[in-house]
Amino acid sequence: MNDVTDEYLPTRKTLLSRLRDLGDQESWQQFFDTYWKLIYRAAVKSGLSHEEAQDVVQETVLTVVKKMPEFKYDPARSFKAWLLETTRWRINDYVNRVRAKEVPVAHVSKGDEGGGTATEERLPDPSSLEIEAFWENQWEQNLMDAAIDRVKARASPKQFQMFELYVLKEWPIRKVMETLRVNMAQVHVAKHRVTALIKKEVKHLQKGIV
Repeated sequence: MNDVTDEYLPTRKTLLSRLRDLGDQESWQQFFDTYWKLIYRAAVKSGLSHEEAQDVVQETVLTVVKKMPEFKYDPARSFKAWLLETTRWRINDYVNRVRAKEVPVAHVSKGDEGGGTATEERLPDPSSLEIEAFWENQWEQNLMDAAIDRVKARASPKQFQMFELYVLKEWPIRKVMETLRVNMAQVHVAKHRVTALIKKEVKHLQKGIV
């Protein structure tokens, strides 16, 4: 059985230092896989479309790439806060650039002599964006999602499938047993082992960049 042990789950304790090496593609891929969803969700929460949020993800990651060689870890100012500031700046910058490109159009309502743009009506004023609470609430969930993805890539496919159906999708255990042709003990063992691996991976993430 191809069970995953802790030795195959690399710690993030040195990820920040490794990211200073722009040629370390593995570390940068880890960073992207871990945080892109959080950045994307923050952009969508701010009123951007799917495509616009994807653009913000790319621009935020590029900004991190440029600034990381100069980044210095400060316990009083966490990486979480720094990444939030960078993400919010990129969202604000994107909204302002899109607004600047929009051609004013007349409002449809009769007697309204004012003008505006479709973007102005759809997107909020950048200065009004407040995503701190959202970022705080989503941070732990994002780490959990990233941990699950990493364990899924390393765990026994059969064990992870049992875990996914029984724990994540909340199937009745009998349905899992019948569908995958396994017994009750196998399902419980899979739940225990995969859950333990995910908890270890979350701890690695929390210790590495918080």
